[in-house]
Amino acid sequence: MSFRNFEEFYPFYLGEHADRTSRRLHVIGTSAAVLQLLAAVVTGEPLLFLSALVTGYGFAWVGHYVFEKNQPATFKHPLFSLRGDFRMAREVFSGRIPW
Repeated sequence: MSFRNFEEFYPFYLGEHADRTSRRLHVIGTSAAVLQLLAAVVTGEPLLFLSALVTGYGFAWVGHYVFEKNQPATFKHPLFSLRGDFRMAREVFSGRIPW
């Protein structure tokens, strides 16, 4: 699939995250990765940068392969997918998307 912009991509992204457990894993992984990145900046510990990637993608991929039974959109649309992770997390935290 081809998308001209993020607004075209986001409905597809949400469809790939229809399972509630998968969404929860994404939000947990995204939140934990952000905290690790902040800790890496504050402490200067380079391993925290690596662990942030492992944490963020690890939680998300478990959600896709175990619960959604699909492939992560990040393989074909990495930047839109990353932006989607942050938007979905924001919408979960705001109550727009069910936790």
